[in-house]
Amino acid sequence: MKITRKKRIFVAEDLKIDSYEDVKKYFDLLLNEEIGSFDQFKNWLRKSSELEAVLEEDMAWRYIRMTIDTSDKDAAAAYEKFVNEINPPISEVSNRLNKKLYDSPYKNELTDEADKIYLKKVESAIEIFRDENIELAAKTQNLAQEYSTIIGAQLINYQGKDLTAPQASKFLRDPNREIRKEVFELLFERKNQDNEILESIFDQLVQLRHQMALNAGFKNYRDYKFKEMCRFDYSVQDCFAFHDAIEKHIVPIYKKIQQEKLNKFGFEKFKPYDLSADPDGKAPLKPFETGSELTDKTITVFKKLDAYFADCIETMKEMKHLDLESKKGKAPGGYNYPLYEIGIPFIFMNAAGSDRDVITIVHEGGHAIHSFLTKDLDLTAYKSFPSEVAELASMSMELLSMNYWETFYTSHDDLKRAKKEHLESILQVLPWIATIDSFQHWIYENPAHTREERKNKWLEISKRFGTGLTDWTGYESGRYYSWHKQLHLFDVPFYYIEYGLRSWVHWVSGKIHFRMKRKPLKIIKKDFHSGYTKDIKSIYKSAGVEFDFSAGNIKSLAEVTLNYLEKLN
Repeated sequence: MKITRKKRIFVAEDLKIDSYEDVKKYFDLLLNEEIGSFDQFKNWLRKSSELEAVLEEDMAWRYIRMTIDTSDKDAAAAYEKFVNEINPPISEVSNRLNKKLYDSPYKNELTDEADKIYLKKVESAIEIFRDENIELAAKTQNLAQEYSTIIGAQLINYQGKDLTAPQASKFLRDPNREIRKEVFELLFERKNQDNEILESIFDQLVQLRHQMALNAGFKNYRDYKFKEMCRFDYSVQDCFAFHDAIEKHIVPIYKKIQQEKLNKFGFEKFKPYDLSADPDGKAPLKPFETGSELTDKTITVFKKLDAYFADCIETMKEMKHLDLESKKGKAPGGYNYPLYEIGIPFIFMNAAGSDRDVITIVHEGGHAIHSFLTKDLDLTAYKSFPSEVAELASMSMELLSMNYWETFYTSHDDLKRAKKEHLESILQVLPWIATIDSFQHWIYENPAHTREERKNKWLEISKRFGTGLTDWTGYESGRYYSWHKQLHLFDVPFYYIEYGLRSWVHWVSGKIHFRMKRKPLKIIKKDFHSGYTKDIKSIYKSAGVEFDFSAGNIKSLAEVTLNYLEKLN
């Protein structure tokens, strides 16, 4: 599809942002504009929204380029300049714009549900804003960037080649236990070199975040962050109930699956280098070789689902909005970054030729399609939906694409194995999600904790949600600091329980898919056009899903996955 940026109505077409002074005049115009009618108010909102989109996109590209190569000093400097010099005055003046909007008598004429949600977000932003937090927020962003740089530099040399952690992880699935052990120990030793600096970074992040919460009148950072994330539809207690449900209903199921694998191996307990290997001694699945092949096969799969979905990824390929392969210096993880002005998002990931990479690309592809579907909404705020809504699209795409994975797996046995491993991974990741989320709650409820207390709490929570089937003797520090790999703790705190919700969505969308055939595609194309113009519960309800992750619901939906697994055995 042919995509071009819409003509701007307010910001200069050739604007280059090198300093805050380059955009100050636009904020001054908005702050000083006289608004004498509802039509003028609506036009003022559109101009403000356009400026927001321009700034968001400028920041996005700085972040994208920095994460693609954390060793690129120019990219790092451009990102740091925005964080430390450009964004602080923008944060202050944006709060003034929010107040002008909220104080306008014409806001009462905004009666659509979308506008009510928007106003609620604005009200929350005004409530938590404090001038003194601008500098603290910049410091946290700099520390998060430092974390990414450290992780991106973690290489091992194996068989004469420098390998990133994602590239090396393929060897942890090798049938030869000695190869797995050798590579694991290389990774273990390399990561140990950074434990002290990562602990120091996290200590600083906890204290900075706690101070931000105190400045804004909150008891702890967790409560502050829930307000900042506009979690209007569920509470802290709901998170705790989710943890309890995972412990009661998911951990026993996953432990049973792991015990069956352990019996096949013939080991008394796993060693940490056994956890990714196939118990039948099968070699790792190889769904693709290169990032280009991954892209083309994903387009083929999406085309079988819906031509529009394929066009989205094809457009991103043509515009070079894909950076998929793992390489030296690349930040960890994967993401779909919305670009609100052009409307074409960017997918970043660390593909190394594994079956997990297939899941990642279709998942991020779901996010990307969601971005395409919402690119023509009036206001940038409507396109910026909460992660709980975003995960509904991405998780649905994971499941719906499974019917066409023969593009990646030409062998029937490999196809069946890929589906089975994916369904098992859903059960596996839920306890980890509960572990990370529970850990975050404790961290910020107890900001004065020592490192020793943090380590002990991590071990306690890990035991709660673990199977007890792995022997870490000789690799104890790998267990103590296993949370270091979770970038969300460093970069986007409390954005993690959504991944648990997405697994729950996976089950529900599976029931919908197999019961109603192609209805989920119609839901995605129709309802996801709405972006964040409806509340979360309404969006889920329109997709045929109740926003309920209670113990009873978790139990019943886990049974759905078990039924799927039994059919694949």
